[in-house]
Amino acid sequence: MKLALITLLPFLGAVFPVFSIRYGRNACAALAGAFTLAALVLLLGEAPAVYRGEVPAWGVDWLAPVGLRFSFFLDGLGLFFATLILGIGLLIILYARFYLDSRNPMGVFYTYLLLFQGAMVGIALSNNVLMMLVFWELTSLSSFLLIGYWRHLPEARQGARMALAVTGGGGLCLIAGMLLLGHIAGSYELGEILARGEVVKASPLYAPALVLILLGAFTKSAQFPFHFWLPHAMAAPTPVSAYLHSATMVKAGVFLLARLWPVLAGTDMWFMVVTPAGLVTMLVGAWIAIFKDDLKALLAFSTVSHLGLMVMLLGFGTHMAAVACAFHILNHATFKAPLFMSAGIVDHEAHTRDIRRLGGLVTLMPITATLALIAAASMAGIPLLNGFLSKEMMLEEASHTVFAGTTWLVPVLATLGALLSVAYSARFAVRTFLGPVRHDYPHHPHDPPFGMWLPVAVLVVPVIAIGILPMLAEPVITRTAMAIVGGPLPEFHLALWHGLTPALFMSLVAIAGGAALFAAFDPADRLRRSLPRPEAKRLFDSVIDALVAVCRRFIDASHTGSLQAYAGATIAAVVTVGLVAFFDAPHAAGERTPMPVNATAILAWILVLGATLAVITCHANRLLALVLTSVIGLVVSLSFLTLSAPDLALTQISVEVVTTILLLLALNLLPKQTAPEKGLGIHLRDGAVAIVAGLGIAGIAYAVMTRDFSTISDFHIAQSKPGGGGTNVVNVTLVDFRGYDTFGEIIVLGIAALTIFALLDNALRGAAARRLDAMRQGEEAKDAHPLILVVATRVLLPLALTVAVYIFLRGHNQPGGGFIAGLIVSIAFIMQYIASGYAFAAERARVNAQALIGAGVIIAGLTGIGSWFFDAPFLTSTFGHLHLPVIGDVELASAMGFDTGVFLTVIGAVMLSLSQIARVEQRAEREPVPEGPMDNRPQPVGGDAPALTATQGAAK
Repeated sequence: MKLALITLLPFLGAVFPVFSIRYGRNACAALAGAFTLAALVLLLGEAPAVYRGEVPAWGVDWLAPVGLRFSFFLDGLGLFFATLILGIGLLIILYARFYLDSRNPMGVFYTYLLLFQGAMVGIALSNNVLMMLVFWELTSLSSFLLIGYWRHLPEARQGARMALAVTGGGGLCLIAGMLLLGHIAGSYELGEILARGEVVKASPLYAPALVLILLGAFTKSAQFPFHFWLPHAMAAPTPVSAYLHSATMVKAGVFLLARLWPVLAGTDMWFMVVTPAGLVTMLVGAWIAIFKDDLKALLAFSTVSHLGLMVMLLGFGTHMAAVACAFHILNHATFKAPLFMSAGIVDHEAHTRDIRRLGGLVTLMPITATLALIAAASMAGIPLLNGFLSKEMMLEEASHTVFAGTTWLVPVLATLGALLSVAYSARFAVRTFLGPVRHDYPHHPHDPPFGMWLPVAVLVVPVIAIGILPMLAEPVITRTAMAIVGGPLPEFHLALWHGLTPALFMSLVAIAGGAALFAAFDPADRLRRSLPRPEAKRLFDSVIDALVAVCRRFIDASHTGSLQAYAGATIAAVVTVGLVAFFDAPHAAGERTPMPVNATAILAWILVLGATLAVITCHANRLLALVLTSVIGLVVSLSFLTLSAPDLALTQISVEVVTTILLLLALNLLPKQTAPEKGLGIHLRDGAVAIVAGLGIAGIAYAVMTRDFSTISDFHIAQSKPGGGGTNVVNVTLVDFRGYDTFGEIIVLGIAALTIFALLDNALRGAAARRLDAMRQGEEAKDAHPLILVVATRVLLPLALTVAVYIFLRGHNQPGGGFIAGLIVSIAFIMQYIASGYAFAAERARVNAQALIGAGVIIAGLTGIGSWFFDAPFLTSTFGHLHLPVIGDVELASAMGFDTGVFLTVIGAVMLSLSQIARVEQRAEREPVPEGPMDNRPQPVGGDAPALTATQGAAK
């Protein structure tokens, strides 16, 4: 449970900053940091167990039949990444407090940041690949919000869209790959998948699963050719850039490759795909970084290069390469976050990030410059700093790597990548901080407040400490690398001196060559400009524009606005698929004998057929068509009664009443004349499709009912009382056995009501309201609120509410339940609107409909969540008996809470639809409608006033 709490704390913390900002920026930052710190403390409390070799785990079933569980585990790799995420996240929160000014909504920023943080922690601790996918997509969504935080900047909006498009597309591939991986391994639990590596690699589905998973990882970690989105994410505020580039989103792809290393690595395909992808990314990113003039752009492309280095090491597939990768992940986080924060400090103080306008800042900003120079030297791989150690380990592994039959290719290219990293690090350090002081800065720079440079200093400490005493990091790297490879490691020691090795000479060549390239920057820049330079962003924009154009042409051709065309196309497609299946399948007579046909059934069939034909022929008369449709619903409800389904009959009748009234009100808002009839050929075509579809449905029903088949109904009937605590099988099934279906249905119902509200909201003003006014018929009645109807409905209201309570309480054992009770209450309220008017009913409403919908969904959801505290799956119910004085034995079931949520959602959905229709009717009136019972419209002198329709009276 503690692991779930560690993941949940950032999400809980995301709720509070938007409210705490009213108490000041310090309070807002402190509260955001408190949740991160609490999660970090809980995480570090589990560290001793992990370093003893234990793997703490916790899980609970969510949708066990499909393999979805809320399960978490903590091994060395998860502990390593989660510590980086939370530890650096805490420093970013402190840095952001001083970086963001009063014009930036800090509460919103911290909310987005904590959502992002929680999603990343979820990825690191997930023990279920399906749950990991949920967190994976949450990182894409939350990073979209963070990158586009300054939404007034076009580059921020474009960077956010680009990041979401690329990582979201890769996420779709990853979903498919993870589903294949779980299918191959026979489980979606990571612990079980990691133990079945040989099974996965031997499967014929290994190749497609690997390609899809790599696409997800490469897009997230900006590997070539998907590298272009990451530098454009620099449009985000610097705290976001520092967090995203050092410890979070872009490391997610590397984490995924490391997590699945025991399952996917060790094959020729892994080596031949992953290694060159990382190597090319390292070189391309480093080359571009050298020539960037924007400090954050330079650092962004350097991140691309270092991500390529990590991916290349994992691609080597050796245990020591995994050790080097884990070491470089740590070192990169400790020097890259300070570099980005230092760039932000420079921008904050000098008001520019253009390296051509900087220089000499070591004199004006000595603290910032010292910290940034140390971090830049580590990024360049200068000895006595941690970056040198992991770079040398990378070169050592590269020196032993044979690719395509050559022993020199990978070592030479790896050395070239290290050389380029020295060049761009030197350009960042020298051109920004060294040299003479200038007098043309956009703003005179100086060191920032203590709280702004302190996070930089905290991260620079391990840069120096590990560089001088590398054995300090050895326990962390060992445990992390053991988790990556899934077993013991060859003996190794982190040390400053390993003798005169090839890696040492390669490193010296890289340092000397990088210094020479920096010195020859101008000729190198001229060479770069003379070479063809395909612009990745331009290519991306071209692809997006082409896709948009194709989609727009398709939409223009298919979205004609005709509901008849849409319905016809859908039915025709279903008929075609059905016919293909019919002619492809064997045919045989059913084994079950049909029931005898009685006169009642024949009469009902005639009524349904006659009403259907009448609706088709009289559809222009909408009121008559609505009445005929209700006849069909009534016959269906009688059929339910005949087949011993009183619950369904009650529900059907209640739904018919509610929908008929709402449709009557809605019809008054529609044009009174239908569109001109189409030609005979169109009618014949539509009729043929309808007849074939109807015959197909009839054939399916006949085939099913005349054959024996297994059904779960027997289980529901047998377990209704012992398992669900009720004798009403239908209600127990809805709120217990299939409660998840019902939960989804009430959510859909609430969404539908909110959609009606949103669609009709535009009809309250402007041209839409004027069109409604023009469509209105002549007035038909002067009595807006008949006294008899007013008195009758007010007398019936408490009686209807009493019946609804009775129906609700008896639902678990007798026909009834929350859905039917909600419809009865809705009908009672609808009658109040009709009899006394909208104004009368609205003034007396104490709770708005939106709140009822929200409360219903929340109550139903909390009822389901409550079962988790008893180690039971979501929505598992329980029941018991309570003896009360006088009353006697009373049965109580937890499903009653769920049914209460259904009850409130139904009422809220109906009343929201009704009230919005009524508001539209009210605003579309030419003249005000009387509000009181028996109030007649006064007659104007010299002419007759138009009478008032009953529907208009109801609306008022």
